[in-house]
Amino acid sequence: MLLVLSEEQKAHLGCLPRLGGAAVGELGRLAVELLRRGAAPRACEAAARKLNVGVDTIQHGVEGLTYLLTESSKLMISETDFQDSIRVLGFSDELNKLLLQLYLDSRKEIRSVLSELAPKLPSYHSLEWRLDVQLASRSLRQQIKPAVTIKLHLHQNEDQTAQVLQTDPSTLLHLIQQLEQALGEMKTNHCRRIVRNMK
Repeated sequence: MLLVLSEEQKAHLGCLPRLGGAAVGELGRLAVELLRRGAAPRACEAAARKLNVGVDTIQHGVEGLTYLLTESSKLMISETDFQDSIRVLGFSDELNKLLLQLYLDSRKEIRSVLSELAPKLPSYHSLEWRLDVQLASRSLRQQIKPAVTIKLHLHQNEDQTAQVLQTDPSTLLHLIQQLEQALGEMKTNHCRRIVRNMK
């Protein structure tokens, strides 16, 4: 799978040949730091002084490298696909090899940082349900009014929570049909490709 770069990202990465090989390693380190700790303007200013270039150039280079490395790591692009993806930038073979080495060295660390940044969603633990049917009331002698009560137990960060939901059987059947349709949709090739790229 090839990584598609927008014109803006290509422009951000376009400063790398002017900076040279040593600067690319420094920008790669800053890109990983940006992911780990967030924006660090002082680090960019220090790198700009050290490399004797403008701060904007450093920031654009770091942003371009951050996108390139995170998207490549997220999709687990192979070495060949990575090289083919950056070949459109028109860099020298030496710079392409340097970017490939930077990607291979930082891929595991970037994936671990991205997994830490992923939101922690509640997970299913158990389910209790009950069917209540009201057969009559003081005002109506004969009525059938069913209701399904569901208690959903969830885990989130070592905490257990419970959600109580109540609905009528026809709405519950409609919900079941929609969920079955969604599960059927997940078996299509298009959805499988999307899920594979999200991992």
